[in-house]
Amino acid sequence: MKTISKLGMVAALAGSLFLASCAGSYYVAEQPVEPVYVRPVSPYAGAVWVDGDWGYSGGRYVYRRGYWARPRAGRAYVSGGWVHSNRGYAWRRGHWR
Repeated sequence: MKTISKLGMVAALAGSLFLASCAGSYYVAEQPVEPVYVRPVSPYAGAVWVDGDWGYSGGRYVYRRGYWARPRAGRAYVSGGWVHSNRGYAWRRGHWR
């Protein structure tokens, strides 16, 4: 019985991860204005600044401030940006490449 219970929990977790990865883009008529703030001083040598990001929450885009991160070996951070289409504007998230 415990095995069936564990299998059910694993299946539920896998299903929820699958559905979360299928989340589509959210479109708005006008891209939101990015708040102005001063970038803090680097906490250590070699730190990489990760630009602020927009997340869709509560029916609107919400801005999350940038932060300093340790660089990933052999990778560079690519900033996110707004993409315009006939449906409106959608945020393309930043990522490590």
